[in-house]
Amino acid sequence: MVSGTLSVDALLDKMASETRALITRRDLKDPLMIGIRTGGVWLAERLHRQLELTSPLGVLDISFYRDDFTQVGINPKVQPSQLPCATEGRDILLVDDVIMSGRTIRAALNELFDYGRPASVSLITLLDLQRRELPIQADVIGGTLALGPDQLVKLNGPEPLTLTIRQRD
Repeated sequence: MVSGTLSVDALLDKMASETRALITRRDLKDPLMIGIRTGGVWLAERLHRQLELTSPLGVLDISFYRDDFTQVGINPKVQPSQLPCATEGRDILLVDDVIMSGRTIRAALNELFDYGRPASVSLITLLDLQRRELPIQADVIGGTLALGPDQLVKLNGPEPLTLTIRQRD
């Protein structure tokens, strides 16, 4: 993959279509969509609108749940999570920008379960980098991306949403 900037609109349309099909297939009634700060929130806002979900959108900031917290310290922009309603017994649509090792999603699940036991959690991600360290898989993926060892991908936003692929500093 070369360096550059790409629009995510086509990937978002694919994700919306596949998420709609997932909601129908699993017969999810009034699912609660929650975005993982920051990129996951931007994507969740767009998907929430496209899917015309009725429950308000939730936001998770997993900074205190990360397993590398003691090594990298606190993100200086930590903000509280905002869950607009109870998660106990709810079907959750969890949205993040990239799944790589699975550790961010593990942290998000830990935080979600601290709020209550959901009926189900479906994972929706823009990109899968296929570098799993934990057995966690997304239910809906916008696309897969194979990066070289010295490459990074970043979601820029909130408007417009673009992906930047660049060499590691």
